[in-house]
Order: sequence, then structure tokens, then C-alpha cells
Amino acid sequence: MSDRLKTLLETRPVLLADGGMGTGLFALGLTTGDSPELWNVEHPERVAAVHKGFVDAGSDIILTNSFGGNRLRLKLHELQDRVGELNRAAARVARAVADVAGRPVVVAGSMGPTGELIAPLGSLGADEAEEAFAEQARALAEGGVDVLWIETMSSAEEVEAAVKGAARTGLPIVTTLSFDTNGRTMMGVTPEAAVALAHRLPQQPVAFGANCGTGPGQLLATVLGLKAAAGPNDVVVAKGNCGIPEYKDGHIHYSGTPEIMADYARLARACGARIVGGCCGTTAAHVAAMRKALDEGEAGPVPDISTIAAALGPVVVPGAAAGEAEPRAERRRRRG
Repeated sequence: MSDRLKTLLETRPVLLADGGMGTGLFALGLTTGDSPELWNVEHPERVAAVHKGFVDAGSDIILTNSFGGNRLRLKLHELQDRVGELNRAAARVARAVADVAGRPVVVAGSMGPTGELIAPLGSLGADEAEEAFAEQARALAEGGVDVLWIETMSSAEEVEAAVKGAARTGLPIVTTLSFDTNGRTMMGVTPEAAVALAHRLPQQPVAFGANCGTGPGQLLATVLGLKAAAGPNDVVVAKGNCGIPEYKDGHIHYSGTPEIMADYARLARACGARIVGGCCGTTAAHVAAMRKALDEGEAGPVPDISTIAAALGPVVVPGAAAGEAEPRAERRRRRG
């Protein structure tokens, strides 16, 4: 079992993860409808360039280009029989970049959702989901990842299936959910329920938290909820999108500047996150600004919702009416 992540957590107050792999690949020519995972064998140098950008910007953790690498997602591209090949390649590309960084860099095997609903809400059996995740996890482990990073989940059932599958490798596990629906996940999981889930999983995650979502402000409101329910030794992850997603000219754009993401990183640390990173829209330039922000001084006081909203944008507290946001945040968004 790799202890690289555990060692860094024991020696550093906060670790910096990477940004958006998809964002980096789109900038290098990936088009909508392409399989990012196929680039691990067709354009490995481009995938490596995205990883290197994040490492050079100061990331302590990089996630492999394997988010959609389970057979159920790869089936959309008729690649379901290449799970092993594509995930091993994803791990090896990231490993090669990390190993020449000149400092410890954790390689995390990204494992995203299947895109299916698990029974009784859908037709996917829990055992079938577990097998799909186990297949992906084995390949990532064979490729040399340090930890398996289960991310962007919305249901407790899928998290449990993913963890059971990943646990077969013996590698450490990190889990994050996406809280993007009125302060909850799409399937209704609250931050408090997410902590309870993490504590009852068959293998205790090294860290758990939130990623993606609707904006960095909303994500940090979730982190406050996670910290309020977490135990003293729990490690919380904050990996938020780069500002607020906006649809312009037929594409999704993210409003976050390096300055906004630096504010986000400082506030994430103050909220109690031990692992801070970016998600959709976050480039190496944003990560560099986050690195600088985290390296400057100590964590400030724990911010309240109004402080987070004023700095980063609209925040909905779980249980509030849909669309109910902090007024100061709404004013900031319109100015942007």
C-alpha cells in the first residue's frame, strides 16, 4: 500500500490538488463527444503536458485522466473492452510526470460515476456497479497510482459500490461528492449525511469531501457543513469549480480568475479543508495562484456564509428555498 498521501498529510497542514483535466485537454484539441481516456494512448504527450502544468504550478496531488474510465461510461464510445489498457495508460502517464517532479507528488486514480442509477431507482445492480469499479481500480493500481480517488458522486449507493470495488486493490481511497442541487447532491445527500456515509463505508477513506458543484462559494458552504459533522481526525477535501459556470456562445465558460481562486484557496483552508484543489475550468494559472495563496501566512478565522458569498458568489444553504442566495453574493455576480 502506498503511503505517499498519508505521509504528506502528516507533514503538511494543507495539500494542493490539481485543476480540471478536461479543461486542459479541451485547450489542446479535445472536442465534445471525444473520449478523454482514449487520449491516454493516442495523445499521451498532451495528457502529460496537462499534468506537468499542474505540477509546475505547485500541485501536490494530480488526478489521472480516467474520470470516465469504467466500462459503463466507456461503452458510450464503444471502448468498454479497453478498460484495462486505458486506465493503466492513464496511471502511467501521470506517474511518469510525478516521478520527475523533484518532490513528492501523489498520483490519484480518478474514478467518476457510471452514469447509471443503481437499483431500485435504476436498472444497474449494485454488484454490477461494484465489478465495474473493481475492474477500473485494478488497472489504475497496475499502472502505479498511489490512491484511488472516487469523485463527483451523487448517491450513497454508488459511493458504496465504488469503495467496495476500489478496496479490492488494497490502495488508500478518497471520496468526494458533488453538491449541486439546493446544497445537496442530485440524489439528495446532505453534507451531514455524506460524513455519516464516509464513516460507515467498508474501507474508511483517507479523506472525503466535495468537488465540482455550482461554484467555489457553494462548495465552501458544503465544506463548512462537512466540518461541522466530521470527527477531529477526518481530512476534508475541497475541489471546487473555477467560478460560476455560464453558458456563452454555445459553450460553458467559468467566471473564476486566478485572483478569485486564490481567495477560494485561502477561504477553503480557513474552513478547515486539508486538501484544496480546483475542478472544472481550473487551469495551471489558477493553480499557481492558489499555491501562492496557501503558502502565504496561516489560516484565517473560520468564515461565515456571508463572508464566503461576498468573496466567491451565490450560496444556498441546504434546506433553503431553491434560488435563495445571499444578497451580497448576487450583487457581486451581476457586476462580473
